[in-house]
Formats: sequence, C-alpha cells, structure tokens
Amino acid sequence: MKLQLFAAALAATSMLATLGAASAHGPTRQKVSETIEINATPEKVWAVVSNFQDGGWIPVVDKTVGTGGNAPGAKRTLTLKNGATVDEEVAKLEPEKMTLMYRIEQVDVKVLPVTNYSSWLIVTPVDGGAKSKVEWRGAFYRGYPNNDPPPELDDQAAVNAVTGLYKAGLDGLKKKIEGGS
Repeated sequence: MKLQLFAAALAATSMLATLGAASAHGPTRQKVSETIEINATPEKVWAVVSNFQDGGWIPVVDKTVGTGGNAPGAKRTLTLKNGATVDEEVAKLEPEKMTLMYRIEQVDVKVLPVTNYSSWLIVTPVDGGAKSKVEWRGAFYRGYPNNDPPPELDDQAAVNAVTGLYKAGLDGLKKKIEGGS
C-alpha cells in the first residue's frame, strides 16, 4: 500500500512539474551570424576591428566616445545618426585569435529591439592571408521579455534588426578598408 501511495504521489508531482514547465515559457535566445570577405590582410582588418574606440565604420554611427582603450572592461558610447546612444563594453579581446567580444550595457529597445546582447567580431585569413573573412555574430533576447510581445519587440524584429546592423556594418568595414578611407 505504501508503495502504491508513493508511486501515485510521484506521478502527481511529475505531472505538476510538467504542467508548470509547459506554461512557463518565455523568450528564447536568438543568434545571428553574418560574414564578409575583405581584400586586405587579416592584420590590416584586425587593426580596424579591434579598435573599440572607433565605431565609425558602422554606417549608423555618428560618433564614438569611450574609455579604457581596447582592453577588457573598456567602454564606449556610440551616438547614432538619429541621436540615440548605445553603451557597450569589451568583454574579451584575444589578439592572437583576432577575436573581440563585447556586450551592450544600455540601449533603448526602440533603437535596437534586443536585451542581454553579446557579440563577437572574428577575423580569419583567406587565400593564405592575402584576404580576410570577418564574422560578426551575436546572441540576444528580444526587446520584450514577457509573453505575447508587440510585433516591433518580438523575436523576428530583434533578428531582423541585428541582421540589418551586421550586414550594413560589414559593408561599411569593407568600404573603409578597401577604399582606404
């Protein structure tokens, strides 16, 4: 009898846990990755990508003001052409791997509909080092943290905004490096 009661209690507990997990869904972490090939050595490309205090190659950026250089903990504020600002911080810099990781500390979701955003810029050699591939990838949650987000703050809006930013930014990087400006 005790074994049957124990089994019934265990089954009921398991069922309640399953029901609780099913109703406790929320946003899922989204990921975006874009790449571009640049006709320049990885060292030349890395010199631009790793300069955290200059976001001028990103077309929507009007000005960059920061502190701490390029080291982990360095901070910058990007002022966008529309006047909005984005506060970012270097999380990891690995020159030997030509990898920069940073996080957004503060952004209005009306400007970029994301939360808990982190991003990596990675430069790798192509064609024996005569060219470079740059990968810009990020992971983030949508701008609205609860269930039933408005369309402008849902997963698709976040993915579309970050994808657009990365494509435009990588095109801007290519133009800056290949155009010599």
